[in-house]
Amino acid sequence: MPAVEPIAARLEAATELKSPGFDTGGLTAWDSGLVSYLTGIIDRCEGRGIAVDQAGLPEGICGLLRLAYAVPERQGARRTEKRVSFVQQVGEQALGLTRSTGEIMVFLGESVLALRRLLTGQARFRKADLWLTIQEAGANALPIVSLVVFLVGLILGFIAEAQLAAFGAKIYVADLVGLAMVIQLGAIITAIVLAGRTGAAFAAQLGTMQVNEEIDALRTLGIAPMDFLVLPRLACWRSSS
Repeated sequence: MPAVEPIAARLEAATELKSPGFDTGGLTAWDSGLVSYLTGIIDRCEGRGIAVDQAGLPEGICGLLRLAYAVPERQGARRTEKRVSFVQQVGEQALGLTRSTGEIMVFLGESVLALRRLLTGQARFRKADLWLTIQEAGANALPIVSLVVFLVGLILGFIAEAQLAAFGAKIYVADLVGLAMVIQLGAIITAIVLAGRTGAAFAAQLGTMQVNEEIDALRTLGIAPMDFLVLPRLACWRSSS
């Protein structure tokens, strides 16, 4: 969709413009963007006191334009871009960092209290949720972990073969890849994949529950969300580590 400013500039430069119109003979399809574009042109023309001929427009567009101008625009409803100074941006970022840091500290404190309730036997959560979380973070993650480890081992073997071939030591490629994957890289890759996959799954589950107001429903029933939702996941991470 072309911009309105070039057409508006030509309208401003025109001296003997009485009643401009529109030629939509080659128009095959249109959407709300065309209506917005025409609205901008009509507003510019009316600002100069020029009547616009809408006879060449399709009936559907004319109906939408009539609806658009049927109710006058509310004062202050149009969104305007505000220029924010650098100092204000830095202040807003600092305030946001302070709020997020406070929220993180509150969450850590509540997590510690929840773990204490777990150790003292006062926590309220279902053991079935704990085993389900362990299954999601463990057995269900095995395919993706196996795939990533296999691909990394394949790349490591290809690179090692190219480098060791210069010394005639290609026979040690299998030992290098096996020891590297079993001793170091396998555990690191598994931890990274589990942290990313399981952490994203936990965030998605809890975020969906927050949007659906399920966490508020737990508070209404007198169930602490930290014990019922967070504690099984913390126990799962503790057992996996």
